[in-house]
Amino acid sequence: MTSAPRIALRDITLFERPTAFVRPFRFGSVTVHAAPQAFVRVELEVEGRGVFVGASAELMVPKWFDKRPHLAIDDTVNELRQSLAIAKDLYRAQSGFITAFGLHAACIGAQMQMCAARDIPPLAACFGPAEIDKAVLDALLRGLGTDFFSGMKANVAGLTPRLAPDLGADDIATFLASRERLPRVALRHTVGLDDVIEGEGGVADPSENSGARYFKLKMNGDPDADAKRLTRIGNALATLPYDYQVTLDANEQYADLEALCTLVDRLDKDTALAPIASKLLYIEQPMPRDITREQPLGMLSSRSFIIDEADDSWDAFPAAKQLGYRGISSKSCKGFYKSIVNATRAAAWSAQGAPHFITGEDLTCQAGLGVQQDLALGALIGVTHAERNGHHYVDGFGFAPAGEAEAFLQAHPDLYSRDEDFIRLQINDGDLLTESLTTPGFASGAHPDWTALTPLAVPEPKVLQES
Repeated sequence: MTSAPRIALRDITLFERPTAFVRPFRFGSVTVHAAPQAFVRVELEVEGRGVFVGASAELMVPKWFDKRPHLAIDDTVNELRQSLAIAKDLYRAQSGFITAFGLHAACIGAQMQMCAARDIPPLAACFGPAEIDKAVLDALLRGLGTDFFSGMKANVAGLTPRLAPDLGADDIATFLASRERLPRVALRHTVGLDDVIEGEGGVADPSENSGARYFKLKMNGDPDADAKRLTRIGNALATLPYDYQVTLDANEQYADLEALCTLVDRLDKDTALAPIASKLLYIEQPMPRDITREQPLGMLSSRSFIIDEADDSWDAFPAAKQLGYRGISSKSCKGFYKSIVNATRAAAWSAQGAPHFITGEDLTCQAGLGVQQDLALGALIGVTHAERNGHHYVDGFGFAPAGEAEAFLQAHPDLYSRDEDFIRLQINDGDLLTESLTTPGFASGAHPDWTALTPLAVPEPKVLQES
């Protein structure tokens, strides 16, 4: 097998842009009305080929990476800014030529330690490297003149089991070599806790759900209240003229296994919940991440549960498997290398006879780089339907200049369409198409208008005090 090309990072610049929501998004215990979007620009030398520019983008969603109640919304966004700034310094400190994955592996340990010293939890600590890694890969692929799917099939990033010793030496490369791009990925429509359920603007309204055949339903952690709300949603979805399937997401709101058992018992026995229970694929991250790591699912392991917020380390999936969880979410904001490794694990475990899987969940990925890179990742690793609600909460390209939105439309006419004065995500019979993502680079034939972005507003670091 040929060795991966080597790269040397020459510069990293961090930017941000405000993003306003057209409707409130409530999940867990927080309601989000706006969030800044982070942008990363790297200049990368590809050995023997020259210097190339790569980019990535991700919404800095408050109170998801860190839900600790004493923190204000702004505190949790500032953690993500600090995570990016710390990662920038660590990545730039690497000298000499190295593989793209080698760059990540060389920095991730120090990243976790330095973030911990600033009271930034592991999930938020992963954010900075995740975004820089995407931009590095974009530049590498542009330097090679190849697309994401072809490049990853050939493992141009040099991904190895260095951080996943449970895998064999060739497992990841063999898995990647077997991948074929999914031509379309079904949209899973998220129903937030404040979203309309019945009638016009409700979950069964095609002008709201974009013709989705999959639905992700948020829960608040109260079994009785959740059962009543799910009954209403089930009655509404039962009016759809086509079949549908659902997933449930509690965002860590179920306090313990007892409360979760109460909900599952209702799903098993309450006939009013049959429109949900009979269509249920899996339940996502029901309990807080700390309790999740300590509490085996026991009898509940006969059902499909997945972790999401508890996925904050390279060994999170094997640990969750031992507790009875069958799946894990892929989110490029948590690290696309880890998603590929987890997909490799799921395939290997399933081949041994115990079904395991990887899912596509997003953080309201926005039009442009965010949604395209995460969509491409899912289409590579076999995610057939993915939560995609960015278009539901943000109007088109938001505050991006018209010229930037136009550039993405021209580069990706199968993903965007013009709606009067706005350019919006284009959904085809409930699916997103992936053909135009095969352009050279990481799934994008356009870059942001860098002159229209402001520098990332990095706060002063918070240092833990000795007690």
